[in-house]
Amino acid sequence: MASAFTSAFEYAPAPESRSVVDIAPSYGLFIDGEFTEAADGRVFKTVSPSTEEVLSEIAQAGEADVDRAVKAARRAFGAWSALPGAERAKYLFRIARIIQERSRELAVLETLDNGKPIRETRDADLPLVAAHFFYYAGWADKLDHAGFGSSPKPLGVAGQVIPWNFPLLMLAWKIAPALATGNTVVLKPAETTPLSALFFADVCRQAGLPRGVVNILPGYGDTGAALVAHPDVNKVAFTGSTAVGKAIAKTVAGSRKKLTLELGGKGANIVFDDAPIDQAVEGIVNGIFFNQGQVCCAGSRLLVQESIQEELLESLKRRLSTLRLGDPLDKNTDIGAINSEEQLTRITSLVEQGEAEGAERWSPACELPNAGYWFAPTLFTNVTQAHTVARDEIFGPVLSVLTFRTPDEAVAKANNTPYGLSAGVWTEKGSRILAVANKLRAGVVWSNTFNKFDPTSPFGGYKESGFGREGGRHGLEAYLDV
Repeated sequence: MASAFTSAFEYAPAPESRSVVDIAPSYGLFIDGEFTEAADGRVFKTVSPSTEEVLSEIAQAGEADVDRAVKAARRAFGAWSALPGAERAKYLFRIARIIQERSRELAVLETLDNGKPIRETRDADLPLVAAHFFYYAGWADKLDHAGFGSSPKPLGVAGQVIPWNFPLLMLAWKIAPALATGNTVVLKPAETTPLSALFFADVCRQAGLPRGVVNILPGYGDTGAALVAHPDVNKVAFTGSTAVGKAIAKTVAGSRKKLTLELGGKGANIVFDDAPIDQAVEGIVNGIFFNQGQVCCAGSRLLVQESIQEELLESLKRRLSTLRLGDPLDKNTDIGAINSEEQLTRITSLVEQGEAEGAERWSPACELPNAGYWFAPTLFTNVTQAHTVARDEIFGPVLSVLTFRTPDEAVAKANNTPYGLSAGVWTEKGSRILAVANKLRAGVVWSNTFNKFDPTSPFGGYKESGFGREGGRHGLEAYLDV
């Protein structure tokens, strides 16, 4: 066990058992209620980022498979959309309960396939996944009262493409409102994390969901592109990189497909001189080192008032020295593995660029495991707004520290980014929180906390962070003809 922990005592390893989940040697595509091979027989392997062990072989969907899945979803749409909302709600409630019952299996599976610590999948991801299905089940028979006119209608077939950083949670964000509003779904999980989506296909069967209502197509970018471009898809929902989001927007332009994009971010975490330092440090750590910083709304830019910079950095470095990096299945682990070799290469390259540009790099003493993809928690000081590490989304456990003197300067620096997904404000003054939050161009602003999510609260961005909202009542609109 690699560790950065120094104390009068050491934690003994506390591994979660892998035996609680059965991973099949191979998985097919899930189309029309059945697992099936890809039309051209193509497969790919999914590996565990913490060990580089091959977990399973997965069928790779091509254009013919996308067409099959969209046709299955279209066939299922008539009967599914005609069900009374209360009947659709029963299926969503059932799915939510099964997820709760099987949450231990799902948490282990997600940790193995994604690399994030079991503490996060068990305590954050899975409770939120179930909560989203419970929440949207509650809306299914109340759509007339959602503020979108009387008797709003579903759109039809939703094509959904999700990322690898929160595989099951992003699936829930997409599928729960789509089903509640009477749409059917074809979903493409990320190629590095297909297992929990395929496990979810089994949950749908267990819940008795009618055939074709949910279809799961693992594959690479070309699979997602074929799904987005399919002429019989009525709604496209995408979470992922800004570059891919722009390409999708071009593809659907003029097609009358409804589109929501949740893209990249470079969130500012603003700490004023009257903030509770210890609480702020915990929020900063949670903001950027949760899920190894592979979070679109991560607080990757720390804006600290000049007068408390020294005190805050001292406290932050002390806290980082207690973070435990290592086996993601160990319940004591704080920092897990980076999701893929490709992502690790990107993080490494951007961090080296930061050093070359003159920013000062610091990491706690931290021994990295020999196998797998690992990056030590890192912070940069002496950062200016011109530095690459302050401008580009790194999507890793890397924090850039900038300073400010006045609230206006803090707002100007926070908004000096092409992104606009999230921000945090730390101060004891409620009036200051409201005044600053109103000036920040960010879809979600947290006050004296960070990375708090709730299915009742809408989430989404401005500018290059995308458009449309997921979660809450607002999340229904994307799946209704209003």
